[in-house]
Amino acid sequence: MRQALHTLSINTRRKGLLPISRPVLDWVGAQGIETGLLTIWCRHTSASLLVQENADPDVQTDIESWFDRVAPEGPHYVHDIEGPDDMPAHLRSILSGVQLTIPVSGGRPVLGTWQGIYLFEHRARPHRREVVLHLLGE
Repeated sequence: MRQALHTLSINTRRKGLLPISRPVLDWVGAQGIETGLLTIWCRHTSASLLVQENADPDVQTDIESWFDRVAPEGPHYVHDIEGPDDMPAHLRSILSGVQLTIPVSGGRPVLGTWQGIYLFEHRARPHRREVVLHLLGE
């Protein structure tokens, strides 16, 4: 059994879904582990991770719009020290989660035909995000 660990640094520009499949797939492929389990961990409380549709960008638009309705910005939160987008960002992160676990087979994460891996930035301004990849297998 082998394991590997890596951190992706991702610069976001705005709120929204940012595809990260390519760097994840490239890193997993370079590890030489054919069968295993990939854990992807977002080291933040105002961003999250998703596996979601990667073919039609309208899906991303609808997801982002839904989150804006479910956890809107506004003056109705007690926690506002970091701005009006911070508390809604925490709520959105709770709803979507900060960890993914994906099986690896043939040296690649087992994703469906239309699935992609996304970092979901919940803050309005640019951020530098860290996503940790841990691969365990043989």
